[in-house]
Amino acid sequence: MTESNGSIPGKAAAAQDGSTPDWEKRFRAPRVSLPDWAEDAPHRSLFVSNATGTYELYAWDRTTGEQRQATDRANGTTDGVLSPDGEWIWWFDDKDGDEFGIWRRQRFDGSGTSDGPDEPAAPGLEPSYPGGLAIGRDGRTAVVGRSTDEDGSTIYVARSGEAPVEIYRHRESAGVGDLAHDGSLIAVEHTEHGDAMHSALRVLRPDGSTVAELDDTEGGTVELGLEVLGFAPVDGDTRLLVGHQRRGRWEPMVWDVATGEETDLALDLPGDVGAEWYPDGSGLLIAHSFEARSDLWRYDLASHELTPVPTPAGSVSGATARPDGTVEYLWSSAAEPSVVRSTSGAVVLDPPGLKSPGSVPVEDVWVEGPGGRIHALVQKPAGTSGPLPTVFDIHGGPTWHDSDSFAAGPAAWVDHGYAVVRVNYRGSTGYGREWTDALKHRVGLIELEDIAAVREWAVASGLADPDRLILTGGSWGGYLTLLGLGAQPDAWALGIAAVPVADYVTAYHDEMEALKAMDRTLLGGTPEEVPERFEASSPLTYVDAVKAPVYISAGVNDPRCPIRQVENYVDRLAARDAVHEVYRYEAGHGSLVVDERIKQVRLELDFAERHVGGISPSGV
Repeated sequence: MTESNGSIPGKAAAAQDGSTPDWEKRFRAPRVSLPDWAEDAPHRSLFVSNATGTYELYAWDRTTGEQRQATDRANGTTDGVLSPDGEWIWWFDDKDGDEFGIWRRQRFDGSGTSDGPDEPAAPGLEPSYPGGLAIGRDGRTAVVGRSTDEDGSTIYVARSGEAPVEIYRHRESAGVGDLAHDGSLIAVEHTEHGDAMHSALRVLRPDGSTVAELDDTEGGTVELGLEVLGFAPVDGDTRLLVGHQRRGRWEPMVWDVATGEETDLALDLPGDVGAEWYPDGSGLLIAHSFEARSDLWRYDLASHELTPVPTPAGSVSGATARPDGTVEYLWSSAAEPSVVRSTSGAVVLDPPGLKSPGSVPVEDVWVEGPGGRIHALVQKPAGTSGPLPTVFDIHGGPTWHDSDSFAAGPAAWVDHGYAVVRVNYRGSTGYGREWTDALKHRVGLIELEDIAAVREWAVASGLADPDRLILTGGSWGGYLTLLGLGAQPDAWALGIAAVPVADYVTAYHDEMEALKAMDRTLLGGTPEEVPERFEASSPLTYVDAVKAPVYISAGVNDPRCPIRQVENYVDRLAARDAVHEVYRYEAGHGSLVVDERIKQVRLELDFAERHVGGISPSGV
């Protein structure tokens, strides 16, 4: 076994002339998130940027143009909320990425308080995993969701100067959805029925009493999901925007929680549809995702007219309607780096400094699989023809999907001469409820069937060299990598797994409470109740069959894919002198530090170069 330390000579370290290679520039280039803005002070915004080399929160006064770094922690900060009055920045303070901590707050202008620049935002609440947050317009009220192994899910109303009041508690996962515009109603998403993939809704008063319930059932069992999209932005308005799955995909409807009336919008769009209110409550900003691309629309509630909001071809990963009627959105494509644009034609945020190089566009491939047509996205170095060394880069989630959006990791592989294939396997979102919900009981094995079908296409089409196939991914993608190396040992020349599930039983016992609930839903019970399913889905079961060299990176504070279960898998590899390397780093489920991210990609590229060979990097 080799313990990697990040000091790597060779092609992956630098361009041939000693300059910074393009793949590294993509990670170092300043990036920003879509700015959040204060409802009652829209000139005040909050966004995330890596401008200092670590992802942190920034306050932005649009009137003066001033931008101020609000947080500064060794391992970075991305979880933050701006209060509706624009006076306070709330941010989640955990320990080295372990996701277990408390909410703190600071004034938007950075002026100190009696307790210093940052103070506990909800004194009296002990550290926990976060379970949603909604801040009231009165400047002193917040609804705080929490989860712990001991208490399950709890929700509190916290008011400045008063002890927090518990209004909800349950063993199953639950979280805060939204707080009504006037603070009189609280929407909660919960899974008291035991299905963590499909939430039901409950609306409470601030005293904890129930106003309304909504769940979607088939045959007496909750099998369709609901999600809170937000209360109407008008005082006294009891309409709640809700996402539902009644026609086999995500769509919005309006639910009046006072009368029970449901208004089905029945939008004529083929893919999954999300929505948020326009600030005056007259319409909805529609986000539509279909076959790995996305676009925006405006729906007028009075006329029922649906009109497009112009955006370039590619993917919109976030959008918000401003009080002046313009829409700001974060856009990218596989070939073009992300940028925050406005329908006014302006670039909203253009951070100074190094600009990210682009990459090559994706090609769409549809492959017949055992559960239906599988969508894959393919990138390959410009001007090349197969067969090429090929990386199957598997997305995490699993309820997520790869899209035509910019990603520095795949672009780095392409720079080094590899084709990259990304597979939206069964379990992925964006292809209808049945495709997502197919991932049950035979967890991991179902996804690998789809990956295998695309692998066969890649070889048969002449794209991929069958002797130089790399399986890689992070989180759930890392899990599928280790499972695939053991369950399909002759299919892969190399495996690279980041923050993976490696020993499913130990992972279940060590992971955060919300993920335990998800695993019980996916596998139909606990390891003690369905041991055969956990065994069949665990990479540890197949570890002795692994033939390919294995590289694993893991965060020692990871609450999602904890380190102990990774060590169990590594010990089994070491016991039979299997070729493998392990890199452990001081963070949680991934790193928010740019240098650390670059180090990890460098280690992965070098591992592939040494064990697969035949790579001729160009333009790096």
